[in-house]
Amino acid sequence: MKADIHPDYHEITVVMTDGSEYKTRSTYGKEGDVIKLDVDPLTHPAWQGGTGQVIEKGQLDKFESRYGSFLSAGTGGKKEEKKDA
Repeated sequence: MKADIHPDYHEITVVMTDGSEYKTRSTYGKEGDVIKLDVDPLTHPAWQGGTGQVIEKGQLDKFESRYGSFLSAGTGGKKEEKKDA
């Protein structure tokens, strides 16, 4: 294996949005550096019931007004077909 081609892998501290900290190993920065997160599982909608928040903001209504209400509970996700006599 060639010498001096791999990045330095060392211990850093990660600070979550609530102030809690944990140590991990990374190639980020140098030994002892601190990363302060702006977004983490405590604050991001994807981990905090994201679909519920999207529905609360009216995104589902906007989608249904554009593409129909095939997501409504009564239709079961299927469009009704017209039958000619």
